[in-house]
Amino acid sequence: MSRMMSRIQGLFKNRKALIAYVTAGDPTPEKTPELAAALERGGVDLIELGVPFSDPIADGPVIQRGAERALKAGTNVKKVLEIAEKIRKNTEIPLVLFTYLNPVLRYGLEALARDAAAAGIDGCLLTDLSVEEALSYTGAMRGAGLDTVFLAAPTSTPARLKLIAEYSRGFIYLVSRTGVTGERATVSDSVAPLVNSLRAVTTLPLAVGFGISTPEQAREVARVADGVVVGSAFVRLIEQNGDVEAFARSLRTGMDS
Repeated sequence: MSRMMSRIQGLFKNRKALIAYVTAGDPTPEKTPELAAALERGGVDLIELGVPFSDPIADGPVIQRGAERALKAGTNVKKVLEIAEKIRKNTEIPLVLFTYLNPVLRYGLEALARDAAAAGIDGCLLTDLSVEEALSYTGAMRGAGLDTVFLAAPTSTPARLKLIAEYSRGFIYLVSRTGVTGERATVSDSVAPLVNSLRAVTTLPLAVGFGISTPEQAREVARVADGVVVGSAFVRLIEQNGDVEAFARSLRTGMDS
């Protein structure tokens, strides 16, 4: 059933959003709801639940290893939706299903939209779906009340940026640099120009990810964008059995300072 306003659309009104990516099922499906609760306690505003995939073309080595652990633990799309349902029982934090097109097609587009909405998912991001071929996907997702988040990159043409703005709901995910995910020493120089280009064609909130891994970087990005996405740094902490709540709190403090 569609909603008048999704949890995502109400997210960016009060402060800059801290968005965390985790691979669902890493290290086990039972652990992910606990991690989600810790992230929210640390100040995370939205959680991207990554569906583990065996051929992750956009993921760097840290997230690839997270996907391998999750797959070995038996995680698939159905299991990720069960994880989302468990998270939703205890919180209203927005949840975005972060996946590739192949698992979605295998599950079934209409079926996934229906089941994701029923599980408490708020939106979906398909990393490898071309916006030029997204009409049936956006129709199915919005029909179920789900937001559709698309990626914009420094290499995106002005015409493509307009299409991304047209098909996106909730927010737009700006890729800070070309290449795969992973922690970087500095914030890319392409962030501000990309933000400015999208501001000219949309009023949607803009969140920047890829390569952000320190409170200082989060603060720098939050100066120009509406949200900051951190993925590999969280997945590395999960791999090391580190304190994701404390790290989230440090990022939140950096963004708010």
